[in-house]
Amino acid sequence: MEIIGQLITSFIATAAFGVIFNAPKETLVKCGLVGMGGWIIYYIAEKYTGDSVLATLGATLFVGIVSQELAKFYKTPVIIFSVAGIIPLVPGGLAYDTMRNFVEDDYYRALALGAKVTMLSGSIAFGLVFSEVINQVVRKIRGSKVWKV
Repeated sequence: MEIIGQLITSFIATAAFGVIFNAPKETLVKCGLVGMGGWIIYYIAEKYTGDSVLATLGATLFVGIVSQELAKFYKTPVIIFSVAGIIPLVPGGLAYDTMRNFVEDDYYRALALGAKVTMLSGSIAFGLVFSEVINQVVRKIRGSKVWKV
């Protein structure tokens, strides 16, 4: 039952951000599904591995690859799907806690949280870039004469 709640809330959050981001109306459901898929991958991977950085990387790879495929299929910019799709993965709450701990003079806790925010943000960036690399490699392989049947 908990996983159904995760699916529904991540879909709503992602689709709502698509509205704020001025995504075309016909892409809002697709944006919601991309974000929901990325969040559920994160949720399950983090629950079973306990490593939020690795879970974020896997979820971001999914979001990036699916966003590129949807962009090709629907002939829309990739950014519409990828930006909306990573919204559930952004460590905004941890960034807030980091700043709060700095203000409260708890520097050790603030630095620890800040390091985690940096690693999570880096894994989001790495996942998006790596998904683009995967897309370019696949496109190059498909275009070469060796692989044509």
